[in-house]
Amino acid sequence: MNQVRRWQRILILSLLLLSVLAPIVFVSNRLKSITSVDRGEFIEELFDIDRESFDEPKRILKDQEFDPVVWSSSSNKSHDASQSNEEDKTTFLSEIGGGKNDTTKKEPAVVSQLTTVSSDAEEKLSAIDILLNHRTAFQPPLAKNEKSTRVQIERATDERIKEIRDKIIQAKAYLNLALPGNNSQIVKELRVRTKELERAVGDVTKDKYLSKSSPQRLKAMEVALYKVSRVFHNCPAIATKLHAMTYKAEDQARTQKKQAANLMQLAARTIPKGLHCLSMRLTSEYFDLDHEKRQLFNQGYTNPDLYHYVVFSDNVLACAVVVNSTISSSKEPETIVFHVVTDSLNYPAISMWFISNPAGRATIRILNIDDMNVLPLDHTQLLMKQNSSDPRIISALNHARFYLPDIFPDLNKIILFDHDVVVQRDLSRLWSLDMNGKVVGAVETCLEGEPSFRSMDTFINFSDAWVSQKFDPKACTWAFGMNLFDLKEWRRQDLTSVYLKYLDQGVERHLWKAGSLPIGWLTFFGQMLPLDKTWNVVGLGHESGVRASNIEQAAVIHYDGIMKPWLDIGIGKYKRYWNIHVPYHHPYLQQCNIHD
Repeated sequence: MNQVRRWQRILILSLLLLSVLAPIVFVSNRLKSITSVDRGEFIEELFDIDRESFDEPKRILKDQEFDPVVWSSSSNKSHDASQSNEEDKTTFLSEIGGGKNDTTKKEPAVVSQLTTVSSDAEEKLSAIDILLNHRTAFQPPLAKNEKSTRVQIERATDERIKEIRDKIIQAKAYLNLALPGNNSQIVKELRVRTKELERAVGDVTKDKYLSKSSPQRLKAMEVALYKVSRVFHNCPAIATKLHAMTYKAEDQARTQKKQAANLMQLAARTIPKGLHCLSMRLTSEYFDLDHEKRQLFNQGYTNPDLYHYVVFSDNVLACAVVVNSTISSSKEPETIVFHVVTDSLNYPAISMWFISNPAGRATIRILNIDDMNVLPLDHTQLLMKQNSSDPRIISALNHARFYLPDIFPDLNKIILFDHDVVVQRDLSRLWSLDMNGKVVGAVETCLEGEPSFRSMDTFINFSDAWVSQKFDPKACTWAFGMNLFDLKEWRRQDLTSVYLKYLDQGVERHLWKAGSLPIGWLTFFGQMLPLDKTWNVVGLGHESGVRASNIEQAAVIHYDGIMKPWLDIGIGKYKRYWNIHVPYHHPYLQQCNIHD
């Protein structure tokens, strides 16, 4: 009996032992069979855990915090075990530092660190935090081949659109070959696919903005094109049709380009509504003033020891920018006398602007060209005979610069500004410049490859015998806009009479383009003193490619061209140099909707 009970006890103990050991053996064998891919998926699942579900703040474990955590759990192990843990730690740290160790070597180290760190969760960082911080804070650098691939992908942002548009053009070529009224199933399908693709692409210019259905529609179009190509297999006819479509598209592009140029010219000649509003308001205010307040009077108008500047303009805002930028850039504004010459129509508005906005210590003088007796009686008629549709080019204000010695008989030197310039540096050094018997100081524009390059034969007709004998087509050109004139030498050589002689000959025989620039080159031929190019940078009124560094270093910048900064067609990247001198806070500018 006792023996039976003993065997029963042995059986029960054996069953108990089997029930305990069997799961352990099964789990250990299962763990051995887990591959590196499975371990990677396990770690990826840890990465996907929502960080917001943890209450404790997240932080990145530092080296000095990491060492005690790792080694506290392994201090009682053997030397071999300690060495193994050290290798695991090194592997984990190298992975954090962006090293290129093999993935199968990194993952066991991460798992071992998970076990170690999680043993002291209340005092140290949790294992999941380490993984999350490792993932977000440290990004391994891209390999060179990966970088180049990514750049190529970013650049190729319109390949799909180009492909779609090519398919549309090909489909239209086939449709044009079909007979009128052809309602065959293939033609119908091609028409439907063409309309679908046109709706899908629309005005999109980037692949990322295409609809999700565009790939399927493109595939349907390819199938339809394949079907129709089996019907219309006349290759010469297809080629002829494509050539005709290309010629038509080029003709339309030329027409639209010409229309755009005409519209640009029209916009350049049109006065913006805001400027017209400003001029009308100032004119109204001017005539409401007393007669005494209308008179601008300051001492020193004709003092030759002061620095005299002149601008010819009919634009109130442009005059304000030229004057403001010159005075604000000057080291001694009290030595400046600024002469603003305008016509009878704009005299009240410009006068009122400077009455209500005094120039501080500088002196401002407003002159009316129509009240002067310096221009010949037939001067306007001569200008009107020039072949130009732009009234600004043949205006009296544009050509009044050739009468500077007569307008300012008491002055010896003067600096001339166009009204589309901005002064950025003090110009006082120009007044001590030795002119060496020359009449005009200017920046040259004859260097090929420069944005400001201009040649004589572009503006002047050297096929005429008189012109070719008297002038050199390869002579160096120069820029109007900011020029220092020696009026004393000008009077001695009587260059105003030379100008009138050339103007009369040019009008009769059309020897040069209309405007003051080509006739100025001829009038002052051989009388130009080259200035350093930093004194005047031109080209901001058209797409000339002027560098920003050259603009920043320039004493004067010139918006020559039709894209003036006060127009909507002005170039945005150049406008900001002009805008900083415009008082947009002025009530009149705000009321007339003139803004940056």
